[in-house]
Parts: sequence; C-alpha cells; structure tokens
Amino acid sequence: MAKVKVADLREKSQAELTQTLDQYKQELMELKVQQVASGTDTKGAKIRDVRRNIARVLTVMTQQARDEVRAQYAGKKYIPKDLRAKKTRALRRALTPAELSRTTVRQQKKNIIRARRMYAIKA
Repeated sequence: MAKVKVADLREKSQAELTQTLDQYKQELMELKVQQVASGTDTKGAKIRDVRRNIARVLTVMTQQARDEVRAQYAGKKYIPKDLRAKKTRALRRALTPAELSRTTVRQQKKNIIRARRMYAIKA
C-alpha cells in the first residue's frame, strides 16, 4: 500500500474519510492475519504503512472537526480552552498593550508636574 497524500484527504468529506478509515482498518486486520499465518515478519513494512495511513486520516478528520468548531466560535467573546493560542504561561498572563498604557490619576498628576519644559531662546 502506497503512502496516502494528505492533500487528497483534505479534499474529501467527513463521510468519505470515515469510509477510507474503515478500508485501512480492514486492510490492517487482513495483513495482521497474514502475518500470524505465515509465521515470518514479511508484512512488517506494509503494516507500518497502513498504520501510518490510518493516522493521517484520523489527523485530517480531527483537523476538520476543529476547524468547524473554530468557525462556530469566530467573533465570540469566549473560545474553548483547547482552541485558544497555547503560547507560554507568562505570555498568556502578560498585560495587554491597552493595560500597559493605562496610568493612575496620581501618576498622571506627577507626569504633568514633571513634564519636560521647553523654552524658546531669543536670538
């Protein structure tokens, strides 16, 4: 069995992907039966290819499902945690630019008092 192209899988619908997945699982089961019956490990490479193809199909199915949910929550205030940007803990907790630019009333008064003074020099 040849390696399946992920680009081809992305063009398929959810039903077609499920059907493809069932085919690969059936093929894997047949290969395992043949491997046990023959006694030698002649089907090892084919089994590996089929297992990886199954993983590719499942990955595309998961990605499509996540994209649908992402589109559903687009523009909403809250997004499920598994769809939020991972980043790092420190970056997630860092202040936003708007929060950084805010100053207290006391600090605003100090800024006015300590403002840089500009003088015009008479030539």
